Amino acid sequence: MIFREGDVGDRAFVVTRGLVEISKTSTKRSVVLEKVGVQGIFGEMALIDDRPRSATATALELTQCMIIQHKELRQKLERTDPFIRALLRIMVRNVRSTNRLVVKDDEV
Repeated sequence: MIFREGDVGDRAFVVTRGLVEISKTSTKRSVVLEKVGVQGIFGEMALIDDRPRSATATALELTQCMIIQHKELRQKLERTDPFIRALLRIMVRNVRSTNRLVVKDDEV
């Protein structure tokens, strides 16, 4: 387990080796949202919108990741065009909403 849904998100991860499963828990079961392989990034949404983790990340095999600290991403975002920052926040909000719908559909 790398992090759990609801945890504080203080870093993102880039997979340099291995495979990570991103899942969300419904009342019936765990719903797999995606699998992240080498060069994939996960955990970034919590850094963009400062909200708790929206899903659980689990290594499916021996996995190595490069860590991106919250402060580092914040500094990069502050130097970015305000339109791009707003667009990222909207995209993260949309992904969180979609993830919630996926789990609700599983509960029906």
